[in-house]
Amino acid sequence: QVQLVESGGGLVQTGGSLRLSCAASGRTFSRYTMGWFRQAPGKEREFVAAISWSGTNTVYADSVKGRFTISRDNAKNTVYLQMNSLKPEDTAVYYCAGGTRLATMPVRYDYWGQGTQVTVSS
Repeated sequence: QVQLVESGGGLVQTGGSLRLSCAASGRTFSRYTMGWFRQAPGKEREFVAAISWSGTNTVYADSVKGRFTISRDNAKNTVYLQMNSLKPEDTAVYYCAGGTRLATMPVRYDYWGQGTQVTVSS
C-alpha cells in the first residue's frame, strides 16, 4: 500500500536543470527501493535511476550518468531526481516507482506515480 505523486516537471532550456520530487505514503516506504523511469510518446518506458532503501546504493542509466542524481529523504517520505545539463532527448514523462530490490526493468517495481512532464527546448 504505497501511493506516489511526482512533481517538479516543467519546461527548461538545453543545459538547464530541474529537480523532480516524488512524495510517498505507505507503511513500508522507508524499506523500498525507489526508481525513476521516463517515457516519450511512441517509445517504451525507459529506466533512468534507482536508489536502495538506505540510500547507499544507486544505479544510473548510461545516458544520464554524470548529469542526474537520485536521492531520498526517508524522514520526509520523498525521493528526488536532480537533473543537470539537460538535453532535448531527456524530454519525456517521468515516473517514480517503488520496489523491493534495485532493478532496471519496470516489471520489478510494484508501485507507480502518475508522472510529471519534462520538456527540454533548444
